[in-house]
Amino acid sequence: MENSLIQPLIAALISSLIAIRAYRRKSLDLSGALSGFLVMTVHIALGYRYGAMLLVFFFTSSKLTKVGEEKKRLVDADFKEGGQRNWTQVLFNSGIAAVLVVIMWTLTGWQDKCLDSKESTLITSLIGGIIGHYSCCNGDTWSSELGILSDAQPRLITTFKPVRRGTNGGVTLAGLLAAAAAGSVIGLTFVVFGFFTTKCTHDVALKQLLVIPLSALAGLCGSLIDSLLGATLQFSGFCTVRNKVVGKPGPTVKKISGVTFLDNNGVNLVSILLTTVLTSIACRNIF
Repeated sequence: MENSLIQPLIAALISSLIAIRAYRRKSLDLSGALSGFLVMTVHIALGYRYGAMLLVFFFTSSKLTKVGEEKKRLVDADFKEGGQRNWTQVLFNSGIAAVLVVIMWTLTGWQDKCLDSKESTLITSLIGGIIGHYSCCNGDTWSSELGILSDAQPRLITTFKPVRRGTNGGVTLAGLLAAAAAGSVIGLTFVVFGFFTTKCTHDVALKQLLVIPLSALAGLCGSLIDSLLGATLQFSGFCTVRNKVVGKPGPTVKKISGVTFLDNNGVNLVSILLTTVLTSIACRNIF
């Protein structure tokens, strides 16, 4: 049986099992589970290494979302048990990468490639974009989920003034370190799976190790971009009735920062897009 049939079947099986499990554990709602199944199937079917990066992002993020739930419930006005991401969040966090994966497949088929601009600047740029995409997603999620649990006082990234926990654009050292660590995990996943899925010359294979610090930087950069957008283009205010930071103005809400231009999904999408482009350019020049 040809690879063109085996790999999609394996992808569909793995994706269905993960989507069902995530729905039962409330990591995804029904729409999120269905869209997650489609996105996972595309990634795994067209490249095991792409699928691995997506799954590392999904599993680590889902796990961290459930850490310290009681504390997060007291702070987060939009708290949902288990996270329960919907189809919009799934597509905003994986749609761009899915498009890049499909483009890669049309250019290379099921042949995995190393980062090597001497062989192809286009392919190197596309792979770099996928790495940057998931480094940003993972970095932002780790930063948000762990940063909010930090005992340190968050500071608004634009003014460095202390703000309440849950304020868009509020950063802590723990959150920033978590973002860098999250990015490096994506880079490590890319490198490790590459040992089994690619064949490169010794020099090129050795140079792939640079992906790990680069992805750590991409995770940190993505988190900083997300925070900057959150502090300026996303509204944050304190509701005196709910005693929580909220994302919409109201008669009982005192403004903290930002304007009502982007919601959380919009901020995520823009930060992912920018980090994807920046990492793509970096990989083209480094490799």
